[in-house]
Amino acid sequence: MAARLVKRCTCLLREAANLAPAMAPLGQLRLVRVTHKTLTSSATSPSSHLPGSLTELVEKEQVFTPYPEKQEVDWLIEKATRPEELLDLLGSGHHIHHNHAALIVIRLSRLLSEKPEDKASLIQDARFQKLLHLVNSQITSVWHGTLVKLLRSLYALALPRDSKVLQSVEQEIRWRMRRLNYKHLAFLAESCATSLQEQYSQELLAELLMHLERRWTEIEDGRTVVAIMMKVGHLSESLMNRLEDKCLELVEQFGPNELRKVLVTLAAQSRRSVPLLRAISYHLVQKPFPLTKGVLLDVAYAYGKLSFHQTQVSQRLAADLLSLMPSLTPGEVAHCAKSFALLKWLNVPLFEAFAQHILNRAQDVILPHLCSMLLAFAHLNFHPEQEDQFFSLVHEKLGSALTGLKPVLQVDLVWALCVLQQAREEELRAILRPEFHTQFLGGKSQKDQSTFQKLLHINATAQLEHPEYMGPFLPASAVAPRPSALDKKVTPLQKELQETLKGLLGSANRGSLEVATQYGWVLDAEVLLDADGQFLPLRDFVAPHLAQPAGSQPLPPGAKRLAFLRWEFPNFNSRSKDLLGRFVLARRHVLSAGFLVVDVPYYEWLELKSEWQKGAYLKDKMRKAVAEELAK
Repeated sequence: MAARLVKRCTCLLREAANLAPAMAPLGQLRLVRVTHKTLTSSATSPSSHLPGSLTELVEKEQVFTPYPEKQEVDWLIEKATRPEELLDLLGSGHHIHHNHAALIVIRLSRLLSEKPEDKASLIQDARFQKLLHLVNSQITSVWHGTLVKLLRSLYALALPRDSKVLQSVEQEIRWRMRRLNYKHLAFLAESCATSLQEQYSQELLAELLMHLERRWTEIEDGRTVVAIMMKVGHLSESLMNRLEDKCLELVEQFGPNELRKVLVTLAAQSRRSVPLLRAISYHLVQKPFPLTKGVLLDVAYAYGKLSFHQTQVSQRLAADLLSLMPSLTPGEVAHCAKSFALLKWLNVPLFEAFAQHILNRAQDVILPHLCSMLLAFAHLNFHPEQEDQFFSLVHEKLGSALTGLKPVLQVDLVWALCVLQQAREEELRAILRPEFHTQFLGGKSQKDQSTFQKLLHINATAQLEHPEYMGPFLPASAVAPRPSALDKKVTPLQKELQETLKGLLGSANRGSLEVATQYGWVLDAEVLLDADGQFLPLRDFVAPHLAQPAGSQPLPPGAKRLAFLRWEFPNFNSRSKDLLGRFVLARRHVLSAGFLVVDVPYYEWLELKSEWQKGAYLKDKMRKAVAEELAK
């Protein structure tokens, strides 16, 4: 009994060893052929009558068609260099099995990728139509990998949407979707998603996205997750969430190029995924791999677009870019300056190098690049050491070209010059002339309102900082405050400041809160003090900073007008106590309008815990502002 059991086990083991190649994984879509000799010899073995025989299982359930060994026609397809060579194979007497016709179409699309003008004539060729008919008749026997490549090739050949073979291939892929491994799905997403979205099967695209999302745990490498994220991540919010989770899992395997692609994809979709950005930042700082110029530019752009501040990453970007400065073009320098301006990161040595680079290559600098540099400098309130030479170049390049630019860009450039105190009368006049500024007066969109605010700031610069400028100015109806100027969400600092000021003033007649001026700026509070430092009734006296002043009495001798300006965290450069250019301009205008400014920065206010401390802080600030004015 034991001997017979050992004999049967031996036969089963021998059979399993013979059939092992046939059961190998199908990762490359090839199934090693099971020879007839193996099957027949095992059929006559003592174990062949057993219900659990491996032979019976293989014979009963052989799902995949065995892939034949390479034939001469395979080599001819691979070595073909002209479409004619491939089309001639159909009538050459070669034995063409179910995969060859599909392989010929794939090879044709590759050859014609360099000659797109020949695609129309190929589609009309009778031999090509015969080839498509052959593909269609054998579509169920084409292997998975060849099938997904065939679909890409048919899209590349620009077959009409109603082509029978194209619809047949799409339908076959839909039927096989569950059996395709994830790399095939990723290949479809990478190579066909754009064509599917724009002009072909929306049903196939929807099914592909569903399977990509449901089977996302099958992703095993970084390249796959990055490719899917770039190609179809924007088409499905839930899929993108899964891909971000997988990126977090695989980020340790990413090289600099994968990190760059992920960042650019997030920036393109405006997805500020903080956990993923933190993980990428960690690896950018900790890993010693070198970052090429292209990677540095894209990383800087992505961090700026997403407004993600990471000090160590910004320091590394600045240091690496500074060392590469001689190899940068003026366009790349402008691109870098804009990215760092969005990050609100002012690295003085790097920006000095930017300015010097532009001066050294003044002949090669085109106006759009110079405009980007100017806007970046104004945003960060950066004044280069060679300020005179740099702005002489700016005015020379602008010159008569200013009026030929887009109207919004003209306003932005002159506003930037106002921030940097470099605006000239002719530039102010070009923006404030009625035939130009009237196009912005009735705008309702957020962009139009932002442009109009800049017009108000330019008008204020002409009034307050250019006494020799005689006009034109904006009309009185335009400078009247709009309701939207005060209709903004109240911040915690603003709310606490208003409550403290109300307690400090006691009476509403002693001061005003949220004062909208004709200069385009809103004061947090305004008070009047007499020569002895006592509050005066604000509404009884003239107020030239208002578009419609209520009082008529002139200020008594020695009276001083104080403006309270709060500065929130976003108003400053990153990791700095220096205000951004826009708020430097606001403070300068308020001073020029005759106010004493009481600054209330967030970092000082946060240290105050009690109401008494906050009230004492504001009183001390007022005394200091008056004392500084008297000291002058």
